[in-house]
Amino acid sequence: MNPLHWSYRTTFLAGFVLCAGLLGFAFYAQYVWAMIPCPLCIFQRIGFMVMGLFFLAGSIHAPRSGARWIYTAGVLLGALWGIAVAGRHLWIQSLPADEVPSCGGDLGYLMSAFPFAKVLKLVFTGSGECAKVEPILGLPMPAWTLLWFIALGIWAVLATRRRGV
Repeated sequence: MNPLHWSYRTTFLAGFVLCAGLLGFAFYAQYVWAMIPCPLCIFQRIGFMVMGLFFLAGSIHAPRSGARWIYTAGVLLGALWGIAVAGRHLWIQSLPADEVPSCGGDLGYLMSAFPFAKVLKLVFTGSGECAKVEPILGLPMPAWTLLWFIALGIWAVLATRRRGV
C-alpha cells in the first residue's frame, strides 16, 4: 500500500507511531547505550512529544476539511520548536573546542533553581555537555532529529492537503 495514498487518519496514526518510535529510540540510547541527554536533547524530545500528541489527536478525531489544519498547526508547532532546538544544538556542536560554553547544571537542577524563562535562556545559551558529539550511523543525534522534524512536518502538511477520510 502506497503511503502517499493513505487516508488522513492512517497518515496521522503513522506519524504518531513514528514519534513514539523516535522517543523510544531516545530512551534506548539513554538507558542502554548510556548516552546521557543534555538539556537541548530533552527539549528536542519535547518537540517530538508535542508532535506525537497532535498526530494522535488528529488520527482519533479525523476531522474533515479546514479543521484538519488545527492538528497540522500543532504538529508544525512541535516541528518548528524541534528544528530551532536541533539547529542550535548542531551549531554548538560545530564550535571549536575553545569557543564551547562552559557546562551548566543539568535540566532538573535548572528547573528547580530558576523560573522557566530563565531556564530557556540558559539552555539556549548552550553548555559544554551539549557540544559532545556521539555519531549514530555517521551523524550526530541532533542532525537525525532535525531531519525527522522536517520530514514529519512535511508528512503532516501533505496528509492535510489530500482529500479523503
